[in-house]
Amino acid sequence: QVQVVESGGGLVQPGGSLRLSCRVSGLRFEDYAMGWFRQAPGKEREGVSCISASGHSVYDGVSVKGRFVISRDNKQNMLYLHMNDLTEDETAIYYCAVAVPGYGVGGPVAPDHFGHWGQGTQVNVTS
Repeated sequence: QVQVVESGGGLVQPGGSLRLSCRVSGLRFEDYAMGWFRQAPGKEREGVSCISASGHSVYDGVSVKGRFVISRDNKQNMLYLHMNDLTEDETAIYYCAVAVPGYGVGGPVAPDHFGHWGQGTQVNVTS
């Protein structure tokens, strides 16, 4: 059984930083691309960043490019999202997800291409 568990959310002031973590079990982690998504109240789920199985290729959404960094540790089955210079409108539930087999990193991150999801971790950006 595949399990995806996010952690690291919390309260942060505008302009602050936060690191999210995601632990995956129940599959060969190093075989799958991974992604981060977020969903704000009343809005659709939005792709944030994704990373290839090897970690050599990444794609960041336009709104986070240059501020967020996705990374992974294939030995520890861990995915990370380092978020910098956060803004209040980035308050959301952040989700980690496993891509479907064969997913190619290189374009906008769409939820339809991800098959296993965590329960999410809440990030509140507020002064």
